[in-house]
Amino acid sequence: MKRHTARTLLATGGLAVVTALTLTGCGQGFSDTPEPSGSAPSDASSLTSSDDALTIMIGSSGDAETKAVQDAVAAWSADSGVEAEVVAATNLSEQLAQGFAAGSPPDLFYQSTDQLAAYADNGSLQAYGDLLPNKDDFYESLVANFTYDGTFYCAPKDFSTLQLIINQGLWEDAGLTEADIPTTWDELASVAEKLTTGDTTGLVFGGEYARIGAFMAQAGGRLVSEDGMTAEANSDANVEALTYVQEHLKDGTFAYAADVGAGWGGEAFGKELGAMTIEGNWITGALGDFPDVKPLVAELPAGPAGQGTLQFTNCWGMAADSPNQQAALELVEYLTSPEQQLAFSKAFGPMPSVQSAADQWKADNPDLVAFLDGSAYAQGVPTNKGSADVVTDFNAQLGSLKTGDPKAILDSVQSNLEAIVG
Repeated sequence: MKRHTARTLLATGGLAVVTALTLTGCGQGFSDTPEPSGSAPSDASSLTSSDDALTIMIGSSGDAETKAVQDAVAAWSADSGVEAEVVAATNLSEQLAQGFAAGSPPDLFYQSTDQLAAYADNGSLQAYGDLLPNKDDFYESLVANFTYDGTFYCAPKDFSTLQLIINQGLWEDAGLTEADIPTTWDELASVAEKLTTGDTTGLVFGGEYARIGAFMAQAGGRLVSEDGMTAEANSDANVEALTYVQEHLKDGTFAYAADVGAGWGGEAFGKELGAMTIEGNWITGALGDFPDVKPLVAELPAGPAGQGTLQFTNCWGMAADSPNQQAALELVEYLTSPEQQLAFSKAFGPMPSVQSAADQWKADNPDLVAFLDGSAYAQGVPTNKGSADVVTDFNAQLGSLKTGDPKAILDSVQSNLEAIVG
């Protein structure tokens, strides 16, 4: 198995992982739109067109991301002659809901995977994915994340995967070398034990599906079948994964971030409460607050079924009620070009969603290659309507995994998923 490791890169910013609540309003469309609101148009001429300015609403990870998007949109606006304003939401889900309810939504906005079905079903989201000239350049798994009922709705704006982050100083202090980087669950448990000392736990991560789900993928499990039609939460593979995590929570070599007094894995890692963590490439920006900690990025070890990880992404959602969808489409084309995505990556850390930018991204970020390599085997989170609520309940149950019954937890999740899947 080919493995890639990375030493340290402290880029600015991070990836905003945005979750939008179900919108309360429904798109009503405009009289000059010949197709139903939210349906997939046959060509760009089916989209609305006007002289109206565009509003782009983002859920920003910080000043670096906000400035990068503002600068990109300003450059496009100057070239196209279309006025455009970027709004950095303080609460994206609430502000989107308010905009749709008032009949004045932003033209473009960050759209999360777990709410795609809700947006599509209530008519708020305009499908435009098949109109993009670069639609075949996006990673297939990302296109799948934003495809609902067979329709490719929106362009993935960027993405991240989870990988293993190792504290180089603590690693070396424990007498470990590059040859000891774990490639299996047994090896991960072994190095976690060696790294557990004093106030430092070997491996610390968030006690939630968005981290523990990587172990499920490595065991060959998932919450919902790849086609989205079958609930698979209580599979033997998932039981095996949760049992493995539970075993090492009990022996003290693994810990949840909250249980060591940290808000998330990156904070635990930066404060050296954990010698290793499981996080995405957004951690590079956060570690700027801990300049003495030198991270090494490696692919997560393989489980019983091989390599596995989770990926996270957002798309450029387009409002069905936008009066200037043709201009919005042109802006999306610009924002998802290889050149612009590479500029975003340099500014605030996400990975480009287009394959044509991969080689340059790897050359620019040799210490982070493991994250992009994970795209070959990464698993997306469920996108079924209602799945966000199921995952929220799952997360609550995972909080007591250390003393709980893995099978009983997964049986409960299975029951909840069966009510919404299929």
